[in-house]
Amino acid sequence: MPELPEVETVVRTLEFLIGGLKITGIDVLYPPIVKGDVSSFSSALINKRFTGFSRRGKYALYTIEDVVLMVHLRMEGRFYVMDHDSPIAKHTHVIFHLENGKQLHYHDVRKFGRMEVLMPADVNVRLSMLGLEPFDSRLSGHYLKKMAGNRDIGLKTFLLDQRFVAGIGNIYADEICFCARLHPETNVRKISLKRFNEIANCIKMIMSQAIADGGTTIRTYTSSLGVSGRFQLSLNVHMRKGEPCRICAQTIIKTRVSGRGTYVCQRCQKRIAD
Repeated sequence: MPELPEVETVVRTLEFLIGGLKITGIDVLYPPIVKGDVSSFSSALINKRFTGFSRRGKYALYTIEDVVLMVHLRMEGRFYVMDHDSPIAKHTHVIFHLENGKQLHYHDVRKFGRMEVLMPADVNVRLSMLGLEPFDSRLSGHYLKKMAGNRDIGLKTFLLDQRFVAGIGNIYADEICFCARLHPETNVRKISLKRFNEIANCIKMIMSQAIADGGTTIRTYTSSLGVSGRFQLSLNVHMRKGEPCRICAQTIIKTRVSGRGTYVCQRCQKRIAD
């Protein structure tokens, strides 16, 4: 599924492809994708231009003059920039008609994605449940240890909780745990400030590299905008079950943590003892 680096890649690519263009019409083919009244959604956007492109956690934020279109791609949401006479794919649910004759198609096999129009002043309120961005200067070992507190949960579960750090999903949680040389089920109560400083550095390093590489093109998520997700070539553990660890040559195993498929090198990644 798209995580922070993939969403960032989509936002930056759309800024290049459709920035400044006016929306001349909208077809909502599957209304539940849109939060609220469909006619109000359309009237708030039609005859306005894309003027800003940003992201918060896994949410894409498109400023369209005086309003913000917030999009959560969820499991398999994708955007396609198409010619006006292109055939409409089976799982295309929203079509934005653009003034240059192109169309922006929103495609979502599972129909889990959501779109919502907000006033700019309401965006921070709407996303107030999110923790710090990975690149926030306040994201430190002290912050992570404070958030961990006395919680009786594993490190991967902690990393996946958007209330603490925004934008980390399954792929990058596995890679951060490997970078920190900690087993994903290590209880966060046992992690020292020094180790949390290392985890904070790993978060910044892994997410920065993933964005620079255009995210990860893997299984259900592939770039639909002509951008290659090269970070898949740098994955150390995720999706590498049965392959040798790049550090110690131990065979990578797959297990489940918090109901998610999880990849681990049992030699490099240790639980902290009681």
